Amino acid sequence: MSGRPSPRVPAADQTLRILRHLAGRPAPVAASAIARDLELPRSTVYHLLATLAEHGFVLHLREERRWALGTAASELAGGFARQQPLARLGRPLVAALADRLGESTHLAVMSGADVVYIVEERAPRRPALVTDVGVRLPAHLTATGRAMLAALPREQVRALFPDRSAFPTRTGDGPSGPAELRDLLREVRVRGLAIEDGEVTPGLRSVGAAVHDAAGWPIAAVAATWSTDAGPEEQAAATAVAETASTLERRLRR
Repeated sequence: MSGRPSPRVPAADQTLRILRHLAGRPAPVAASAIARDLELPRSTVYHLLATLAEHGFVLHLREERRWALGTAASELAGGFARQQPLARLGRPLVAALADRLGESTHLAVMSGADVVYIVEERAPRRPALVTDVGVRLPAHLTATGRAMLAALPREQVRALFPDRSAFPTRTGDGPSGPAELRDLLREVRVRGLAIEDGEVTPGLRSVGAAVHDAAGWPIAAVAATWSTDAGPEEQAAATAVAETASTLERRLRR
């Protein structure tokens, strides 16, 4: 740690460095690697990780003997996103997407096992939606949620959806257990986009794309929703949504 000023509260400094280190890794990390990379005593790292795990900020993957960010960390990220920057940068892009498609569009972030909508652009004379700014919906049912879940480490998804009790339904459709969700997210990763068809509202279809930070973490997702019997050509809609997500990624990284 040569060259770094001595912190006034060493434990707080070390804790924040561990969280930032985990946030910057594309996959879970062993405690020994954290200690090595941050030049911290192993015993200190283990103690801090155990405390962080108690509060949900990190997750211990016992079989792999590695550590990943927990759901409480994503709650912090979602809170920051909702407070201004992501919504401010995303709002004009989501509005432009709605104009381009003539359909309603949204920007959402993860909050635990739900998504929270932070930007909502309603197209005129289009079907009424249940989504709106501040509305929460189960992530596994929505296009935005599926897009983000597909970009999370598989261990993180298992922690959010451990068994069938974690799968509420709105219309009777959608994944009802971990195995179904794994298959669905595999398809999302192959396709590069997430699709939802009637699982939030019967007769409405959505396509979503994740927005990643510089470390590859899904911090948000963009989606468009339309009536299944009078919507745009799906490939054109998918392309427009993906391009909007990519543009937002670039602007966030400036």
